[in-house]
This record gives sequence, structure tokens and C-alpha cells, in this order.
Amino acid sequence: MTRIARSIALILLSASALPVIAACSRNAQSQAPEAGRPPVAVTIAAAARGNLDRTVDVVGTLDAKFSADVKSEVTGVVKEVYVTEWVPVRRGARLARLDTSETEAGVAALKAAAAQAKVGENRARREYERAQQLKQYGLITQQALDDARSAIEAAEAATAAADAQVRASESRLSKSFITSPMEGIVAMRGVSVGDRVENMGGTTPMFRIVDNRLFDLTVSVPATRLSEVRVGQPLEFTTETVPGRVFSGKVMFINPMIDAASRTADVVAEVPNPGAMLRDGAFVQGRVIVGRYANVLQVRREALLNWNLETKQAEVFVVSGDHARKRAVRTGATNGATVEIVSGVEAGEQVVVRGGYALRDGDRVIASTGEGA
Repeated sequence: MTRIARSIALILLSASALPVIAACSRNAQSQAPEAGRPPVAVTIAAAARGNLDRTVDVVGTLDAKFSADVKSEVTGVVKEVYVTEWVPVRRGARLARLDTSETEAGVAALKAAAAQAKVGENRARREYERAQQLKQYGLITQQALDDARSAIEAAEAATAAADAQVRASESRLSKSFITSPMEGIVAMRGVSVGDRVENMGGTTPMFRIVDNRLFDLTVSVPATRLSEVRVGQPLEFTTETVPGRVFSGKVMFINPMIDAASRTADVVAEVPNPGAMLRDGAFVQGRVIVGRYANVLQVRREALLNWNLETKQAEVFVVSGDHARKRAVRTGATNGATVEIVSGVEAGEQVVVRGGYALRDGDRVIASTGEGA
């Protein structure tokens, strides 16, 4: 072969090899980034067995279970006020006194009238006794004797009426002292000395007494979760008025009606108030514990990727050595913070709880347990 022919053959051979070389170059380039990816920093936590509560998240407001608005049963001017706001009082304790000078004068007058009626009754009795003696000697008629007996009955009735008026006036006098109908705290004082109060009138009470030893907590439960809630179930909650403290109560009543606008129903729980830390009207966030599962495998909620709540399917990254592998898992119950794993992960395996969204299957990782893991 001549030199020119060999040159032409080499050129043709080189041209035919170019597509193959280009394809190999592309394959190498496509694999290079995978092989050259730097390790991904992730936080891991072990899948572990333990007890798991299934809960329904709720929000609501505390209301004192027992309270009373105190008003006057009589009309008068406030003469004295014995208590200030926010002080404890016992049942029957005096809160205020109305001016009783007019009522006392009325009581004195009625007592005098009652005494006069008693004198008349005694006179009628003496007249009747005299009439009985005269009748024995035939000196008066039966009609006169009957009239004397009727006079006694009339005098007795007058005495009874006068005594009743005295008791009513004394009762009115006693109502001039405004007392607490229950044990509790004076939450509101609406009067001062010199104020005139009407007989059960007005919209503003003289005092409001609140028993803060027991509260009703009214919370809203979504209609989709209402079937899980039962009377007697425990409810745990926190409130911004007492940071860091978890309180508990018990479901006592479930409203049979669902609000058409919010698609929720009211549920009332009874909450004791140890140490009087809770406050009437406080806003709370909590959860009704609707089920408890023992010794179930669970992971933190943050570990789940592509979680389908309807099919209960999700994915997690499991770290073995310095590589992360994607696993399909099946979920079960949840309490919001942790989720039951029915299949796909074994107890003790380390799952990624932070940094998983940046991972690919098979990536190298730099794992740490992290704070709170």
C-alpha cells in the first residue's frame, strides 16, 4: 500500500471511531458527578420500639366551671365595701353593706305593730274567758259566746300577719349585707361606697366570684376526627400563661352538633387546677389521647419523605456505614411527633431525620445524632 493510501485509510478509521469515543465520553461524564458528589451532612436517629399515643390536636379556651355574678336583692346605697378584687372569699362572707337606716326604721315600726296586735289578741282571750263564765250562769246568749271566740281568731290572725311582716322586713334588712354565694376569688368588683344599686337591676354585677379550682376546657375537634373522641379520654395541653408546663384533664361532654362553617365540634374537658396556676379565659393548645399502643416501632416524623396519609406509604433513608439507602416503608399510628413503622425498617437502624431532601439513593453521608435526637 502506498503512503497516500495508508493515510487515507487512517483518516477513514479515525472518523469511524469518533462516535464511539464520543459515546464513551458522555457515559463517563454522566457517571462522574455521581462518583464525585461530596458527602452530605445529615442528622440521624435510631428507629426504636416504645409506647405510642394516637392523638387529635385541639385548641381551646379555659372557663371556670363555677362562677357567680352577685347582685343586690334590694335597692339601696352602698355604705361599705369589705373586699377588693382578686382576694379569696368563703361562702357567706360579707362583700358589702347597703345603707340600712330606712330599713331599720321600718323594722322597728313593724315590731311595734306586732306588739300592738299581740295586745289585742290578749284582750280578745280575756273577753272570751269572761264570756264562757257568763254563759255558765246563763247571762249571755250562745251568739255572744261565738262572737267572743271569733274575736280571738281574728286577733290571732292579726298577730300572725304582723309577725310575718316583721320577718319579711328583717329578711330585707339582712339582704342589705351582700354576701358571697360560693367559695372562690373576687374576679371583679363593680361598686364603690356611695353607689346606688337597684333590686337585681342593671347588666353589671356588684361582684363576680370565680371558683378557680376546677375549669371547663372547650376545644374544637375536626369533624373528620370526631368519631375517635370518647367521653373519659385524657386530654393534655399547654398554655402560654404557664410556659413549659403540661396540664391534663378528661373529656366530659361531646357536642352532638357540628358547626357548618368551621366543620368542627366542641368538646368539653374537665381540668383540675392544682396550685391555682391556670387562669380563666386562657388560650390553650393540646391533644386528646384517643389510643395507646405498646411496644411499637417508631421513627421521628421528620424522617418520612413522600408520605401518603391515605395509603400509609412513605420513604426513609437508612444510613449504613457512610452511605444512605432509600427504603419504602409502611406507616401506622402517629401522634404528630413520631410515627409507627409497620414495615421497611428494623429496630436499631439509623434513619435520616434531617438533610434527607438533599440525598440520593447511595450517597455518601457524614452523619451526626444532632441535638435532641
